[in-house]
Amino acid sequence: MELFYFMVFGALGAVVAALELSKNSKDRINTSPAFNSFKNNYLVVYSLMMAGDWLQGPYVYYLYSTYGFGKGEIGQLFIAGFGSSMLFGTIVGSLADKQGRRRACVTYCITYILSCITKHSPQYKILMIGRVLGGIATSLLFSAFESWLVAEHNKRGFEQQWLSLTFSKAIFLGNGLVAILSGLFGNLLVDSLSLGPVAPFDAAACFLTIGMAIILSSWTENFGDSSENKDLLTQFRGAAVAIASDEKIALLGAIQSLFEGSMYTFVFLWTPALSPNDEEIPHGFIFATFMLASMLGSSLASRLMARSSPRVESYMQIVFVISSASLLLPIITNLLVPPSKEKGGSISFAGCLQLLGFCTFEACVGIFWPSIMKMRSQYIPEEARSTIMNFFRIPLNIFVCIVLYNVNAFPITVMFGMCSIFLFVASILQRRLMAISDKPKMENWTAMKERDPEAEPLND
Repeated sequence: MELFYFMVFGALGAVVAALELSKNSKDRINTSPAFNSFKNNYLVVYSLMMAGDWLQGPYVYYLYSTYGFGKGEIGQLFIAGFGSSMLFGTIVGSLADKQGRRRACVTYCITYILSCITKHSPQYKILMIGRVLGGIATSLLFSAFESWLVAEHNKRGFEQQWLSLTFSKAIFLGNGLVAILSGLFGNLLVDSLSLGPVAPFDAAACFLTIGMAIILSSWTENFGDSSENKDLLTQFRGAAVAIASDEKIALLGAIQSLFEGSMYTFVFLWTPALSPNDEEIPHGFIFATFMLASMLGSSLASRLMARSSPRVESYMQIVFVISSASLLLPIITNLLVPPSKEKGGSISFAGCLQLLGFCTFEACVGIFWPSIMKMRSQYIPEEARSTIMNFFRIPLNIFVCIVLYNVNAFPITVMFGMCSIFLFVASILQRRLMAISDKPKMENWTAMKERDPEAEPLND
């Protein structure tokens, strides 16, 4: 079965390479030298930030276990991370809009570096503080950087369509290539060089320090609504009103929470799904394969967003349906393929089928990230962008905490079924979002038709 892993990885690598090499003029966006310099600077910083994040992921659980903590205590540490992201996320988002996005990005670096330092201590309380700091940092990672990018892009007068190019490249590099290299580098530090499970956290702190130095030396500050000296509560209310009064923003938040909630649940479930009888599977290699599938998705997204048709709101309906179907595979294989009772050994036939389905899901994740960024740049008001984006993470973090707390209470097939339903609901909400976004265009075309019966329908 070892050959199967290499075949899947090789096939995905060949497809990604073919997609990138076969891009023609229709798949590329003509940009200016000034924009290219701006984009490359952001991509370097974003890649360093993601390297700092990806280096830690595979070794958090392992590090806690080497300190002698059991599954229950480790689960509490993970819940603390997601809980702090939920509790403090909106506050730090509001501070980013009020005090400056560049300053918030620097705060992310400092907070995450401090979180990495706490990993040197085997004391539970110190590790808990580190998880709280990590949760705050995660909120900043997924709001402050994107908010700074969108505001700075618009401030410099670059074309709106060019944003999609930066988004897709950021995901291709940060969530794909950098994730793969981080996994291999972490494996080198821990296994090959025998530096111990805390070594990846030290390396992460180094990358974050380099990224912070680039931010301090080359980024300018931008803010949200600076027209009034609003306090945090006023900003919080304004963001809540914006979500409640604009159905497009509310739908976007619901779609994001449903998809990301399913994605984070998948992160916890894929290992027991592929090795229900403690089969020996190469976790690091499978992780790298998933990241390669994500690169494939982001490469597809860059092609789709470079063209005027189909629109993001249109093709994302299909992406959500495919992702929903891919997470049904564990249920289908459990019903159709007799489960093996043999302990250990290599991956089963059912596991191979599920791995292909999971790679499909990861490709959908690769399409999702730049696409949701594109929609957020269109629909979320600039003055409260970070605040609203962290609002979206509240239901997500509640959902993940509930799943973590009850991870042993339900069969794994029930968990995957729940995620599949959530993703299907996301496709329905996406259809509604497209219908609402099309309304102004249809109204404009109707008005034109009344004035000129020969008028053609408006193109996207």
